[in-house]
Amino acid sequence: MKKIVFVTGILLSLTACKNKAEMQNVIQGKVERDEIAVVGKIAGRIDQILIQEGDFVQKGDTLAILNIPEVDAKKAQAQGAVKSAEAQYDMSVNGATRNQLQQLNAKRAALTEQYILAKKSVDRLSVMVKDSLIPQQQYDEVYAKYQGAQAQILAVDAEIADVKNGARIEQQMMALGQQDRALGALEEVRVAEKERYIIAPQDMQVDLITLKLGELAMPGYTLFKGTLKDTTFFRFTVPESELKNFPKGGQITIHIPYLNKELKGEIKNIKPIGAYANIATAYPDYDAQDPLYEMTVLPVNMTEADEILSKTTVTIKK
Repeated sequence: MKKIVFVTGILLSLTACKNKAEMQNVIQGKVERDEIAVVGKIAGRIDQILIQEGDFVQKGDTLAILNIPEVDAKKAQAQGAVKSAEAQYDMSVNGATRNQLQQLNAKRAALTEQYILAKKSVDRLSVMVKDSLIPQQQYDEVYAKYQGAQAQILAVDAEIADVKNGARIEQQMMALGQQDRALGALEEVRVAEKERYIIAPQDMQVDLITLKLGELAMPGYTLFKGTLKDTTFFRFTVPESELKNFPKGGQITIHIPYLNKELKGEIKNIKPIGAYANIATAYPDYDAQDPLYEMTVLPVNMTEADEILSKTTVTIKK
C-alpha cells in the first residue's frame, strides 16, 4: 500500500511539474465578442417575450411586447383633438352653414321691420315737434330707437358678409395652427405606440433576458443582452519582455483547450494596461517591474471562430 501511495505521489508531482512547465511556455487569454444591450424607451409591463436565451435573432425581429395602457388613452384624446381642430379649420375656410345663413337672414328681416317702424315714427314726430305738439324729450327717445335699429341692421349685414366670405385669414391661420398641433400630438402618440414593440437593433445572439412576464420595464432599463455575430476576438495580457515575439500585424497560432483545436489569428492592436493593474497577484509568474500590455487578436477565418464560446480560455506560445 505504501509503495502505491509513493508511486502515485511521484506521478502527481511529475504531472504538476509538467503542467507548470507548459503554463510557463504559454500566454493565456480570453475569447471576447462585442456585446449589445437592448433597452426600452417608455415604461410598460412585459406582456409577451417572443425569444429565449441562446436564440439568434436578426435585425428588426420583435423580442418582446410591452403593455402600455396610457398610450391607448392618449391616442383617443389626440384623435378627438384632431377631429375638433379639423372641423374648426374647415368652418373658418368654408364659412357658415346653410342653417346659419337662414338664421342671420331671419334676424335681419326682423331688424328691418323695427327700423322701418322707427323711421316712420321719427318722420311723424319730427313735424309734431316743430309745431310744439309734443315735447322734445319724446321725439329724442324715438329718434334714439331709430338709430339703434339702423346700427343693428348694419351689424347683421357685416355678420352675413363674414360668414359668406369665410373667416379672416388670421383666423384661418390660427385654426390651421391648432390643427397642426393636434396632428403633431397624434403622431407623438403613434410613435410611443410603436415603442411597445422591443425590436432587435442588430443581428445578435440573445445571452440574457433580464425581466419576466408582468414585470415593469422602466425607460432606459436593459431588457436583453446579447453578442454580435462575426465580432469574435481574442484578448491576451503580454509582458513587455515578450512583445518582441508578437509584432503588430503578424499572425500567430491560437490554441482552444476545451475544443482541443487551433486556428490562425492576426495581431490587430497592442496597448498598455493602466498602472492600477495588480500584476503581483494576478500574474505571479511575471516580473513585478515588467509592464503589461493588452494584445487584441482577430481570427483570420471568422467562420472558424463562430463556434467558440465567449469568455473561454485560449493560449498562445511565448
